[in-house]
Amino acid sequence: MLIGIDLGTTNSAVALWRDGQAQLVPNALGELLTPSAISIDGEGMVHVGTPALDRMSSDPANTAASFKRLMGTSRVTRLRGKDYKAEDLSALILRALRDDVQALTGEAPREAVITVPAYFNDRQRKATRRAGELAGLDVRRLINEPTAAALAFGLSDRQDHEPFLVFDLGGGTFDVSIVELFDGIVEVRASSGDNRLGGDDFNAALAQAVLGRLDPLGRLGQCPPEQREALLARAAERARRQLSHNAEADFALTLDDERLSARVTETDLEEACETLLARLRDPVIRSLRDSEVDLASLSEIVLVGGATRMPIVRRAITRMFGRFPNSTVHPDHAVALGAAMQAGLLARDSALDEIRLTDVCPYTLGIDVAERDGHGGLQQGLFSPIIERNTPVPVSRVKSYHTLSDQQKRFSLGVFQGESRRVADNIQLGSLDIPVPPRPAGEVGIEVRFSYDSSGLLEVDVTVAETGLTHNLVILDEEDRPSQQEIDKRREALARLKFHPREAAEHVALMARAERFYEEFIGEQRAMIGQWISYFSNALASQEPRRIAEARESLTAALDMLDEQPIL
Repeated sequence: MLIGIDLGTTNSAVALWRDGQAQLVPNALGELLTPSAISIDGEGMVHVGTPALDRMSSDPANTAASFKRLMGTSRVTRLRGKDYKAEDLSALILRALRDDVQALTGEAPREAVITVPAYFNDRQRKATRRAGELAGLDVRRLINEPTAAALAFGLSDRQDHEPFLVFDLGGGTFDVSIVELFDGIVEVRASSGDNRLGGDDFNAALAQAVLGRLDPLGRLGQCPPEQREALLARAAERARRQLSHNAEADFALTLDDERLSARVTETDLEEACETLLARLRDPVIRSLRDSEVDLASLSEIVLVGGATRMPIVRRAITRMFGRFPNSTVHPDHAVALGAAMQAGLLARDSALDEIRLTDVCPYTLGIDVAERDGHGGLQQGLFSPIIERNTPVPVSRVKSYHTLSDQQKRFSLGVFQGESRRVADNIQLGSLDIPVPPRPAGEVGIEVRFSYDSSGLLEVDVTVAETGLTHNLVILDEEDRPSQQEIDKRREALARLKFHPREAAEHVALMARAERFYEEFIGEQRAMIGQWISYFSNALASQEPRRIAEARESLTAALDMLDEQPIL
């Protein structure tokens, strides 16, 4: 049996495709949503979901939630004296969902489609896949959450839709996708997002804003940190949910048998979350730019994720788009239902014979290169994109490179994922060392081909033109955390840096702005911005004030021109 799972930061859900439709599966409490929380009591008993969440305030040291944000990292959560990685805890959630399906159907599912935020990187996706495997599931496919939601929305009426935007704000992540449905094809045009923005952040902002009124004597400061954070988080979640239906709410908690309470209003919440609301804009702009869809062409704004229930979020969306969003799809159920539909597609259910789904590569993939600067030197560690973000998958792209030094004997290629011009700021996925015949600079070339499929598998083929030999690399699941010795070495290297004109605040700000633009654009515009950055870097390296001033003025004007191309 193949099932669809929405593995969420705050809540998770499971659905299956049967009798021609997607069906949500209730948990042991009869609820369709299972809180993504784990707790282990003094007897070693594991609590999953609502019971675990109920233990958050009473035993926070042995309870974990929101661990999805740690997926793909080396950070661990210690419960009852044992360390758990995020995929270990997620596996416990997945196993509980699997057992819910077995209780309903009498059959233990062995395969699953699991959803991930569209902006999850390679490490986070691999960690999610490992979680599924730890739960005893063969993960047939990872599907982006807004893509799953688009399936649920687009297939609800089986009619064609002009490009629409899926606005997915969950408990811990925020995703935006531009989707089109025509002739039975659900096509994702572009995706963008913020992996550190969700309902949890709104809770934290509200708690911080109300803390002074709630606890003027500072009694919470005497609590253990885990208990204080748990108490505030739970109180903030309750107050925020009340404010979704009422103009005022009680922000209340109990500390040492004493109730601490403060009255909060919707205005308080909006003011506390002003910065977070502003962060919703950039991923929308990026997805519109990458898809080359203008705002007026969007037929619908589809809301997904529990945090979109907040009136302050809906008002922000209405102001952003100049229209009311579509809330016909259940924000908490859409992703799981879409995952079940994807399971039906993989199982080749006859009811879905005419439906095809296309998705996109969420991050740019490329290699590290060196380039000659204007003084004959080499700028190393630069990122050369091969597959741009939001390219439809499956996809295969090839790019040619040449030697830069006389008698060069090898190419050392690092494979990277990300949007920064410097590979040090991107994520390394693997590496290849390619021997080449020694020749004068520029006479030996290689062709680097990247092939990327819908399951996130990247295959790299490097062919040496002079010899015809091809070297292959398949990006596998491997640990790539640097050792403590390597971390210390890098820290020492940073400490040895000296001040230079590029460290001037104005220069740093302008360079940061330029690099942000480099991340936001793709194609010819990205290449052009890269050239601007190189020109400005050369000017800074010259340490000539007049040249630096001219380059700064030129780069500022160029970026201002790009910034004057409004989308919203």
